[in-house]
Amino acid sequence: MTAVTLSSPRGRLPRFRPGIPWKALRIAIFYVGLIGLWQLLYTAEIWPPYIFPSPGDVWGTLRARIEDGTIRDATELTMTRMAIGYSISIVVGLVIGIAMGTMKWVDETLGSLVLGLQSLPSVTWLPLALLWFGLNEQAIIFVVLMGSVNSIAISARSGVRAIPPLQLRAARMFGGNPLQMYGYVIIPAMAPAMVQGLKLGWSFAWRSLAAAELLVASQSLGYLLQTGRDLNDVQLIMCVMVVIVVIGMTVDRLLFGTMERWVQERWGLARA
Repeated sequence: MTAVTLSSPRGRLPRFRPGIPWKALRIAIFYVGLIGLWQLLYTAEIWPPYIFPSPGDVWGTLRARIEDGTIRDATELTMTRMAIGYSISIVVGLVIGIAMGTMKWVDETLGSLVLGLQSLPSVTWLPLALLWFGLNEQAIIFVVLMGSVNSIAISARSGVRAIPPLQLRAARMFGGNPLQMYGYVIIPAMAPAMVQGLKLGWSFAWRSLAAAELLVASQSLGYLLQTGRDLNDVQLIMCVMVVIVVIGMTVDRLLFGTMERWVQERWGLARA
């Protein structure tokens, strides 16, 4: 009799790849355990309930704020500011980053400034924004812009620098003009590096926005955090923090996760 062996075309046993249900189950178990640990700490009474509320208390506050429209209105205002500031930072960051990656003199001058500003915490722009623009929308959008534009520019520069010189020479040899070089060679080739840069810029912009909204009196998520602090309402603070985390995770999964999968499939970077 001939022995039958189970092997893959490469001579190795096929690996078991868990599907979406297993992944969802792992995530659900993790968060259930996290909430259980939270409830256990509350039951242990290490801190007073007004300092460390239970998950049920925070959920009750969150549900009440959702029903009266407070969370909805605050989220809409915050996300509008985020969309405006982040969109501007993408345009400005891409222009600066591509210029830094393609022109040596820009990289040596403006590039050094961008690298220096990247190490500056975004919250330090807030006092200057208040002096320049006052307590208004322009100040908040300026802080969001300055918080994310440098990381996007640096990522764009790295993406341009990662393009093989042979690819650029081949495009020039086939008669590509400067506009075609940017549209058909440079920008598409830098896309894989830019996904992570856009994701990093989003996280910096999100943190900058939360810090700026703490000082501007408007019905936003940051203002609700400040209100909770003023009223010693820990439940309100925690429920707003939950909303911020959920928004961040949703954007990461739906927007940047989709972008990453598309880039991996389009450029042949997906794992087999």
